Amino acid sequence: MYSSADDWHKASHKRVLIFGMSGLGKTRLSTILRDTGTWFHYSIDYRIGTRYMGEHIVDNALIEAMKVPFLRELLMKGSISIKPNLSFKNLMPVSTYIGKPGSREQGGLPIQEYQRRQEHFRRAEVQALYDTPHFIQRSELIYGYKNFICDTGGSICEWVNPKNPDDPILCELKKHLLMIWLKSDQSHLSELIARFDKSPKPMAYRPEFLEKVWKEYLDTNNCSEDTVNPDDFIRWTYSRALAYRQPQYEAMAKWGVAVDAKLLRDAQQEDVFLNAVGDALTLSEQARSCSS
Repeated sequence: MYSSADDWHKASHKRVLIFGMSGLGKTRLSTILRDTGTWFHYSIDYRIGTRYMGEHIVDNALIEAMKVPFLRELLMKGSISIKPNLSFKNLMPVSTYIGKPGSREQGGLPIQEYQRRQEHFRRAEVQALYDTPHFIQRSELIYGYKNFICDTGGSICEWVNPKNPDDPILCELKKHLLMIWLKSDQSHLSELIARFDKSPKPMAYRPEFLEKVWKEYLDTNNCSEDTVNPDDFIRWTYSRALAYRQPQYEAMAKWGVAVDAKLLRDAQQEDVFLNAVGDALTLSEQARSCSS
């Protein structure tokens, strides 16, 4: 959409999509831009939770609540209701629904149920990505926003094939936005691993990747499906997921530009972001000139 830094800085409408590993500051950056009052913030994860997985989340909570006699009676009589309280900063209901595979006694899910929920999430995320053009139009038509940022989840790379020039999701997104990879170096990745190790959170994986790591975990630890420690499996899988995702993100960056996540880590103003993207476009333009 912007062939040079000059095009970018002069553009009356700036429309971008940021992607990269969870924890690199995508939502923080989106919030800073939104708070300027000139950017519309479209959160893929929020759209997933409010539009496409709300019923699954509520049903899951109802199943647990119905196990408590006191709550069951109130629910059966319609005296109370259950509704997830989702926000850009609180997406826990989505994570809780995805869950972790392993021993039920340790809060895990049977692997078949876990795979079923993973598929629910995959369909929801793909649809939320396809909704992006609708929200670009909606944000300007209704609210008058000229600038738009799509804040994606870390799992976007699981559902696309960046090496396929006809990938349907990437082709659709590229028509409407500049795709920006928040690039992390090894030290940053090590920090993410350490942070995740302290507080392991549910993730979404490509089905074939999940099958592979699940089998490897069972074989390596000589355990059965119903004795797996859910948090231990999630921790064990995380570094493998990082290693798998990094080349995917790098390939996706060829559909747009890459910006060093460190440049934006402590940014508090819109100009820092605008200049970083402009510099990335200049480097991209120079690379194209050299290759030609």
